[in-house]
Amino acid sequence: MRYRNFPRNKDIKVSEVGFGVWSVATKWWGVTEEKLSVSLLQHAFDNGINFFDTADIYGQGYGEELLPKAFPSSRDKRIYATKFGYDIYSNSGERKGHTEMPQKFTSKDIRYSCEQSLRRLNTDYIDIYQMHNPRLDFINNEEVIETLHKLKEEGKIRSFAMALGPDIGWLEEGLDSMNHEPIGLQIIYNLLEQEPSKSLFGKAKDTSTGLISRVPHASGIMDGSFNKDKVYSKDDHRSHRRQKWMESGLDARDDFAFLYEDNERTIGQSAILFPLSVPSICTVLPNFTNHDEIDEFTAATEKTPLSADEINKIQDLWDNKHYKTLEQPFSNTSTKPTPK
Repeated sequence: MRYRNFPRNKDIKVSEVGFGVWSVATKWWGVTEEKLSVSLLQHAFDNGINFFDTADIYGQGYGEELLPKAFPSSRDKRIYATKFGYDIYSNSGERKGHTEMPQKFTSKDIRYSCEQSLRRLNTDYIDIYQMHNPRLDFINNEEVIETLHKLKEEGKIRSFAMALGPDIGWLEEGLDSMNHEPIGLQIIYNLLEQEPSKSLFGKAKDTSTGLISRVPHASGIMDGSFNKDKVYSKDDHRSHRRQKWMESGLDARDDFAFLYEDNERTIGQSAILFPLSVPSICTVLPNFTNHDEIDEFTAATEKTPLSADEINKIQDLWDNKHYKTLEQPFSNTSTKPTPK
């Protein structure tokens, strides 16, 4: 495993492959047994992963509670990132589908959420505290930023960041986020979803913002698990994808076969190495559902990085062919405002 520092805080050093706890803390990826979830977290750590990304809304706090169950000691050996912003406390009970909960981000709400996350994580500090799916009124709220700086001064968080979503897009939100000097910005960036994140790379470099890239395998297309006959069940998160988009992704996958055919890389490893070819990206978050995936995806960092020629070929295919066929409707603050 290789590791990268966040430019704004070089004391925070993360594995190039991280663990998105979402896949083992909700029922949307097929992992429903706690014993397996804990085993996967521990196996990932044994394979060199030290970065674990969770959120208070994952399983209504369960995604945070899982980490001390897997790692009851040696807290300093791992980097924990969690998220805040959704009002899980006034909206108790199991979350229905993918509908967004209301968001609250007054100083009082942030402090309460932070204290609850610290309790569930069984820790004295959070390494990276992220605004969860923030709109512009969240990002540019002086009270929010001031509160985060005070939490840093108090030692309850080491840094703060923004995790963009829930739909890909959010270009203006990403650019505005970096004006507030966060340690990082979490984005979607993969071989099949390159826009609009590419437009953030220049500012990320200029502002020393480290990027966290999620969904490298584009809902199973780029790890080889999806084919034209596969249908995800309604309770699987990947079912939100449009079938036409998935089929276009399969066509693109065939064009990207030069990355993994006749060399030592697998398709899944090639997909991880693509975002890691961007210097501003500090870590990539695949979705893990079994031990074999952990073995394969963590080994990606031991493989030959993508060459300049391969990157140029990818960009040529994207710009001249797949950008159009894989275009998606983007949300932003105007089209999808802060849920109340």
